[in-house]
Amino acid sequence: MTVDGAQLWTLNQRLLSVVMDACTRELADLGLETKEFLVLAEVEGSPYPAEIATALLLPRASVTVYVRNLAAKGFIRREIDDVDLRRHRLVLTDDGTRARDRALAALAAEYDRRLARITPRDRTELRRILTEMLAPPT
Repeated sequence: MTVDGAQLWTLNQRLLSVVMDACTRELADLGLETKEFLVLAEVEGSPYPAEIATALLLPRASVTVYVRNLAAKGFIRREIDDVDLRRHRLVLTDDGTRARDRALAALAAEYDRRLARITPRDRTELRRILTEMLAPPT
């Protein structure tokens, strides 16, 4: 039986959606909607809204709304970029860091519940495969 990339991509996407859906209540308890969490989780790696939009494949206008909401909730703040004074960069607040970390812990716990369904050997192999898929092409 041949499994093509589209089938694997679809299965992976479904798994990620199921895990996110299972954590909706925990996110809501933290004051986060799902996409707000995704933006919050991306801030340290991509501190500019345009970069976040690109990384998450979201429209820039949507990211602007999420950033505004997260700032109003006290999870992020805007600072003038030291390198380019015309730009603002996003920075996590202490509350934002705590909320992000708690949300990531909830997602990790749900993902771990899913991983428990497969053998330790298969988990090791899955890690190897995912790491290989993420490596830059040679």
